[in-house]
Amino acid sequence: MADPQLRAMTWNIWWRFGPRWRERQPGILATIERFDPDVIALQEVWAADGTTQAHEFAAALGFHAVFAAPSYPRTPERILTPDHDGVELGVALLSRWPIVEHDAIPMPARHRSWDPVVLRTRVAHPAGPLPIAVACLEHATTFSDDRLAQAALLADLGTDPSTDGPCPSLVMGDLNAAADSAVLRPLRDVLIDAWVAGGGTPEAVTLPSTHPSAPLEAGPELVDQRIDHIWYRPGHEDQLVNVESAVLAGDAVDGIFPSDHRAVVCDFRWRHRSA
Repeated sequence: MADPQLRAMTWNIWWRFGPRWRERQPGILATIERFDPDVIALQEVWAADGTTQAHEFAAALGFHAVFAAPSYPRTPERILTPDHDGVELGVALLSRWPIVEHDAIPMPARHRSWDPVVLRTRVAHPAGPLPIAVACLEHATTFSDDRLAQAALLADLGTDPSTDGPCPSLVMGDLNAAADSAVLRPLRDVLIDAWVAGGGTPEAVTLPSTHPSAPLEAGPELVDQRIDHIWYRPGHEDQLVNVESAVLAGDAVDGIFPSDHRAVVCDFRWRHRSA
């Protein structure tokens, strides 16, 4: 019997920010189609007029989708364009297989007037239930207490004994912190960085200053850092999980960058240690 496999992607797709957001949509879809992931964690996803960006992509791909809001950043309070009026911003998961469970868990956010959420899901992978948590963490480096508390919540979700089983447990998203930062220590202590495990280049950047609309005001803790992540742990003590590759995606398509972030794509394969 072949070892179970999974290709996972996480990508912040920049809501309706920046110029020409409508023209970016085909590039997002084309990039997903090119890399052909099985599950895609999305951040800065828009929802409006009875649908969501994730559900539109899912329909085009023949995938399943779930969406949860609110998330970071907050939608603009001052409407700069009619395309922003009444539009939600959240996180989402796309999956090749049915998403059999999902819920939205509020994150600690003492400095915010809204309750950002983690999207907790369970996917019907052929090998069995696949637990995935999707999040975008606090981006204001001033609010380090919230950032640490949110990372600790993700670590708890990623190690929840109820997710033990035949598949690894994944935590994916724009965590707005470099992998070696103090903010992500709760994750480092209990989960494995798939980028490192898969031999991804240490110089990788997912929020590049070279993007035409790079948010340079975010500062050096975020800009030109790898702040988009896939973390995991084996589903049981005898499960051997290999990350066979770790690459970035999100180059310009027809001269237009699909997002100001790069996506992270990792290939997983796992087996029982005695197999």
